[in-house]
Amino acid sequence: MAKEGAQRAEETEQMIEKEGGREAAEGGAAGSLRAGDAKEMRAVVLSAFGGLNKLRVSKKAMPEPQEGELKIRVKACGLNFIDLMVRQGNIDNPPKTPLVPGFECSGIVEALGDSVKGFEIGDRVMAFVNYNAWAEVVCTPVEFVYKIPDDMSFSEAAAFPMNFVTAYMMLFEVANLREGMSVLVHSAGGGVGQAVAQLCSTIPNVTVFGTASSFKHEAIKNSVTHLFDRNADYVQEVKRISTDGVDIVLDCLCGENTGKGLSLLKPLGTYILYGSSNMVTGETKSFFSFAKSWWQVEKVNPIKLYEENKVIAGFSLLNLLFKQNRGGLIKTVMDKLLNLYNSKKIKPVVDSLWALEEVKEAMQRIHDRGNIGKLILDVEKAPTPLMANDSTETSEAGEEEEDHEGDNENKERMPFIQ
Repeated sequence: MAKEGAQRAEETEQMIEKEGGREAAEGGAAGSLRAGDAKEMRAVVLSAFGGLNKLRVSKKAMPEPQEGELKIRVKACGLNFIDLMVRQGNIDNPPKTPLVPGFECSGIVEALGDSVKGFEIGDRVMAFVNYNAWAEVVCTPVEFVYKIPDDMSFSEAAAFPMNFVTAYMMLFEVANLREGMSVLVHSAGGGVGQAVAQLCSTIPNVTVFGTASSFKHEAIKNSVTHLFDRNADYVQEVKRISTDGVDIVLDCLCGENTGKGLSLLKPLGTYILYGSSNMVTGETKSFFSFAKSWWQVEKVNPIKLYEENKVIAGFSLLNLLFKQNRGGLIKTVMDKLLNLYNSKKIKPVVDSLWALEEVKEAMQRIHDRGNIGKLILDVEKAPTPLMANDSTETSEAGEEEEDHEGDNENKERMPFIQ
């Protein structure tokens, strides 16, 4: 492992020079963009809130670091369900479009802003970004950047921050997970679900109940103690195994699952809502789906919580980072997580790699709940020609180019498994 780390470090020292000297022919359409103005870069641009046809790979001006920021040459970006909600405008106070989506990435430090300490040009890093992550270059404050272990790949690093910090904060900071407790997690095959399962395994005698689509069960059956089909009556299944319920419920679905989760809590148990994927039922924002999910949420009576000794909580990592200024707390959590990684106790699960031009297909895979682990945009990956033509034709102005109706009906979406 030490030999691999030394080789990776040696390769890193040459990466920035290679990036600048790479001939256009090596990257196809991507190379032709790099061959132009060095101050420009490729980025995924969301022209307006709506469906997949609002996404295009475009040329944009390359950012430069301000005081306290790092400039990162991006190698990989993480895709999360929140990115689907952003695309639809299905979030509180969405930013104005056009915008570059994405909240996490990994890459190489290319420049340092004034007063930046602790990093050097050439460092391999992963970072949180307040939008703009799906691009060849990003700039972000130094407090949101973390060095990558020598034996962690760029794709693994892009799969690490959002999923593992979210899972760790909910389990240990909010719910105070301890030996002998039990946890119910929905979407157990997803990035956060797999992170939850791994972190639970670091504590003795923790029982993990998980729900997931049936076709994922064979792949993830060893990561949880009890696995149920996401469409089954999991409340009765859990109570059949544990008559008094569970200690922690982690809910990324919302809607009717809120009441079900609360009903499963033991006394002194904690229910945590950290997403609302049930509100995303189609390609575009649906008022009907939003309203249905909202009305299915059981109205919480504080007196009932008091009488039953139950705790209800919410968790949003992005708000904690970018609105509530808790970067220092997240840094402490990341240090603990990296120690667990270096001890071989946790490891990010990467579902598949996609080129920037394949972002539509990658998003559809998340929407269809087809992924096991994290989907990654690999900035250096050449797109499959079928996907490049169908998905994100490069637009220099970043303007919307409507898809022709029926073009996608018979075209296969192919995952790129690492």
